[in-house]
Amino acid sequence: MHSDGLVGLLSNCDAVLFDFDGPICHVFRGLPAPGVAHELAGVLATLAPHLGDAAHSTEDPMEVHQLSAQGGDAVLAAVEAALTEAEVSAVSVAGPPIDGATEALKAAHASGHRVAVVSNNSAECVRTYLSAHGLSAIVEEIVGRPTMRPDLMKPSPYLLLEAAALLGTAPERTVLIGDSVTDIEATRAAAARSIGFANKPAKKSALADAGAEEIVLSMASIAEALAA
Repeated sequence: MHSDGLVGLLSNCDAVLFDFDGPICHVFRGLPAPGVAHELAGVLATLAPHLGDAAHSTEDPMEVHQLSAQGGDAVLAAVEAALTEAEVSAVSVAGPPIDGATEALKAAHASGHRVAVVSNNSAECVRTYLSAHGLSAIVEEIVGRPTMRPDLMKPSPYLLLEAAALLGTAPERTVLIGDSVTDIEATRAAAARSIGFANKPAKKSALADAGAEEIVLSMASIAEALAA
């Protein structure tokens, strides 16, 4: 079920921005994140041994990528390339879109909104996944992880501001659907609107505390609200 607040929020925006990992795809469902993180940590430890222990202490590939910036540009480039390659491999075995995601994307497009994907994942993996599932024509812009600039990933507002500029609208006329606190923090920094997708029970309070304007428990609620 959708709420009147959700309908009102969406109707007052020109563009709907979708985070990728969570609202659209479970990126590492078929190729688990801990294994990818371990492989990236191996690359980082080889190129920058002093960062090896820290790299092997996390199961999050993104954390290894961010850590690699401390090794200098050559190290960062190598880890970033390995991460992008792993993401492309991962989405090829990630399975179908999250329940309701396809309907939400199509409803956003059908309702006259501009549609973009804004993600800390690489644009390459997003593009690969959307193409494989027949969704490329719906999404006007893909704003993925900035090359060699992990500092510009969400919660930085950079990706949202870039998406707004590409879509030709003001940030405050965009709404991001995201499942993480960093998504909500990025919207606040960009003066954009936000919808939290609580795909796990514990996320509902975390997203609310971060300042999400509306919270949904399923992507189907987004599709229903856009069709209302």
